[in-house]
Amino acid sequence: MSEENSIENDTREQPSNSSDTISAAHTRITQLRQSISRAVIGQQRVIDETIITMLAGGHALIEGVPGLGKTLLVRALAAAVGTNFGRVQFTPDLMPTDVTGHAMFESQNQQFVIRRGPVFCNFLLADEINRAPAKTQAALLEVMQEQQVTIEGKSYSLQPPFMVLATQNPIEQEGTYPLPEAQLDRFLLKVKINYPAHDEESALVRSVTEGYVGDQLNISDVQQVMNGDDVLKIQQIVAALKVDDQVVDYAVRLVRATRDWSGIQIGAGPRGAIALVRAARAQALLNGHSFVTPDDIKTIAGAALRHRVCLTPDMEIEGITVDDALAQLFEQVEAPRT
Repeated sequence: MSEENSIENDTREQPSNSSDTISAAHTRITQLRQSISRAVIGQQRVIDETIITMLAGGHALIEGVPGLGKTLLVRALAAAVGTNFGRVQFTPDLMPTDVTGHAMFESQNQQFVIRRGPVFCNFLLADEINRAPAKTQAALLEVMQEQQVTIEGKSYSLQPPFMVLATQNPIEQEGTYPLPEAQLDRFLLKVKINYPAHDEESALVRSVTEGYVGDQLNISDVQQVMNGDDVLKIQQIVAALKVDDQVVDYAVRLVRATRDWSGIQIGAGPRGAIALVRAARAQALLNGHSFVTPDDIKTIAGAALRHRVCLTPDMEIEGITVDDALAQLFEQVEAPRT
């Protein structure tokens, strides 16, 4: 049996995840990481959290200053999975129909035809989502939630897998508008992309400037290692990973602690605990585990909760970041030992 067919056969013939199923899926995910890394130099945690979001069937909000490779990351992921890639540049004058599509009257045929928007793809890059007005943001977020688009009263389903990777500049930048908390809650993870290390930046500059004219994004080295059906099968494997009741309780206690900690003004809701367990399942498979451990919960907890909490003004004045506050809080919540 070839490695390409092992995932399909395991998930079809066996009612639950076997060790062979887990091993084959983990091998495929490792190949995916390696393929993306051929284009995206460094930023391994960013790559991992993006893959985790995909495996958990969620959407990611990526925050970072311009020029750190957010577009390259999404294009490389789409190329490695062999699926359709779409991109929308959000601007203050962007209309909801520019994202979802609209009906247009054709004089030649004397009838209305549907022009599908860029949202009809598998991987959508919503670039600088916090530069668009609230109405346009809401249109995209509704599509993320419902997995369908309504045009002129008719619903059109999106072909799975469907994943939105929305980028935003830090809110301190001019001309940006922070997303409301209720809309932020729809993203499974908030991925923070920072400046690369010195060696990584040197390798990046060499790869872009040697033998290429201009600064076009180069994904020619990215090899397709799976397809959309493979993604859907691995998502089912992730959803079936075992999570002990104590581990679920640990995730819930982490989330509930955000509501009682003095440095946090608004804590995470129940959706935060759901997102944390979903993401931890994908984190476990990324690590080659057949079950979720407390370390899997703790590893992904920051990305799952950082956009679901708000610090008190006193903490912000002291220069304490959300990640700093969450790290302190996580140390105070005891993890299960058995």
